[in-house]
Amino acid sequence: MKDPLKDPQVRAYVPFVGPFDPCKPLGIRTYLVPPQLFIPFQPMGWPQYSPAEALRLGTLWPALYSPYTSKKTKERAVVNDGEGTAESL
Repeated sequence: MKDPLKDPQVRAYVPFVGPFDPCKPLGIRTYLVPPQLFIPFQPMGWPQYSPAEALRLGTLWPALYSPYTSKKTKERAVVNDGEGTAESL
């Protein structure tokens, strides 16, 4: 299993734990940062997916693709070969 913190779209923080909190601490929490936050405008001539591939992946531009990884399963990989099926590792 790969380290999720090495993914540039994943951020982590440690929540504050007070001395009188009735619940146990949560530890490190992670969240995803969408790639469109770092692209101020859409440049002309960007590479595009084919229409079928864009519908499957949810975006027309590869730079805006953000794969979903479920926290319930260990890891999910999307095959980007044109036939495209999600495979669980």
